[in-house]
Amino acid sequence: MVDPAPPVARPGPVRNALRALGALILVGVVLGGFGAGGVAAHGVGTSGAASAPTSGAVGNFTASINRLVDLVGLAGGGILALVWARVALSWFSNDVTKKVQAKDRARDALVGTLLFAAAVTGLFWGLAHWVLTGS
Repeated sequence: MVDPAPPVARPGPVRNALRALGALILVGVVLGGFGAGGVAAHGVGTSGAASAPTSGAVGNFTASINRLVDLVGLAGGGILALVWARVALSWFSNDVTKKVQAKDRARDALVGTLLFAAAVTGLFWGLAHWVLTGS
């Protein structure tokens, strides 16, 4: 007679919900760091030599472009939060197939997050400038 495998201890739904909530809070803290500078990070609305001109067509254009960059960053952060929430909910599931899918989704979400962070921080712009100009 074959000995049955010992029962596997599975976390309850409350523990799964707390883990998912913790993962969502962690994602929110990480994504909140991208927008922490807000409008002041671009120099609009700040005092000092680094601030953009506040009058004239150039100042209006600069302010509107900076605002557009902030809005794109916020929208992308929201999309990333939804992607990571889906990963978190699948990761802490009791179903083995969902956990395998979550592993693949986590890899894809990590790559997307890194590309988004590089785009928002200007890494792509700096790399393109370095490749094209050599400086």
